[in-house]
Amino acid sequence: MQSRDYLSFYAEHFDSVEVDSTFYACPSVNTVSGWFAKTPDNFVFSVKVPQTITHDKVLIDCQPELKQFLDTMGSLGAKLGPIVFQFPFFSRGIFKDRHEFLDRLVPFLKKLPADHKFAVEVRNKNWLDAELANLLRDHKIALVLQDRSLMPSPAELKFDPITSDWTYIRWLGNRKGIEAITQTWDKVVIDRTEELSSWVDFCYQVRKRGVTVYAYANNHYQGHGPATVASFVSIWNGKGLPEIEKRPSALKQPRLFE
Repeated sequence: MQSRDYLSFYAEHFDSVEVDSTFYACPSVNTVSGWFAKTPDNFVFSVKVPQTITHDKVLIDCQPELKQFLDTMGSLGAKLGPIVFQFPFFSRGIFKDRHEFLDRLVPFLKKLPADHKFAVEVRNKNWLDAELANLLRDHKIALVLQDRSLMPSPAELKFDPITSDWTYIRWLGNRKGIEAITQTWDKVVIDRTEELSSWVDFCYQVRKRGVTVYAYANNHYQGHGPATVASFVSIWNGKGLPEIEKRPSALKQPRLFE
């Protein structure tokens, strides 16, 4: 299979993808239009905001970059799903505490267009608290939930992490740990059945609240992202939970869990 056919093949098996390449640079309109053309109507793209905004400028004087990115992603039309601000771990040299971070974050969030789905990923675990959750809830922005080394699971959080009518889950794992085991990403090398079972329970409870779940698996979580998704679905079905159905069309409302 040639690389130009990868996306079309992927879309035959999954109805959504998290695009990592946008984190490194804003793609061209032609590139994004190609993504649109190669995927069915019910496909949804979740995209990361370029690191120029989240890492280099850290939300300062970045409106031109954000506008360019949002305008470019607009080529996806109804296939555009969550837009993720993936922040790095911030040392005290950048922000002395979470309050300084929030003082910069809040004015930025107020300027975001209301017609998009935005999510915020924070990697300073001590900054994950009710104050942050309430702030995101006020702006109808999702808090990214991570299964990642050194980050707390939803069960370990002392507040409600659902901050919108949808939520965003990333199964990331321990990059350094798994790369010491393998450098090829075609099979499971770490058993995370217990963790995935907990995520199934969590997602079921969230769905009962009417919350849409967007969930994505990195190869570094178990060794093979597609196998992680398959395992999640198998555990879900094994518990006798309502079937996870394909969305009828992204032209209505993007859904991973209907």
